[in-house]
Amino acid sequence: MRRILGIDPGSRVTGYGVIDSDGVRSRHVTSGCIRLEETDFPVRLGRIFAEVSNLITVHGPQEMAIEQVFVAKNVASAMKLGQARGAAICAAVSRDLRVHEYSPRAVKQSVVGTGAADKEQVQHMVTMLLGLSQLPAKDAADALAVALSHAHAAATQNRLARAASGWRR
Repeated sequence: MRRILGIDPGSRVTGYGVIDSDGVRSRHVTSGCIRLEETDFPVRLGRIFAEVSNLITVHGPQEMAIEQVFVAKNVASAMKLGQARGAAICAAVSRDLRVHEYSPRAVKQSVVGTGAADKEQVQHMVTMLLGLSQLPAKDAADALAVALSHAHAAATQNRLARAASGWRR
């Protein structure tokens, strides 16, 4: 079983989720939200870095999966989201964790079965897949979905690599 930290970055709320997974079976370790108070933006970025660093220290994941930036209409919001992602990525890289990035659409496709799923559908499927007794907060559910998506993708890549090495013999 690998321990994976999933991150759903945000400049106001950053979701996190930690799972143990072998790619087929996954177990919830912890999840929640880093809620950032109204303060200077650089201070919020520092808090994301510190909180993600603390999660890594406390839970000891082997790798991190993070959602990529989705740009819709508001470029300024997308830039802030990108900076929040950067703070989380720097926390992981400074601790020698490999970082894997997934688009929101790929995460939803992996966990729900459709890339157009809404947050409530993601919450429901994460709850079912991890056997949780209650719905996690939306941002925490998104982070758990990112971790689950990575667990499934990594398991598939490993199976393909083993199959390819067998074909070369």
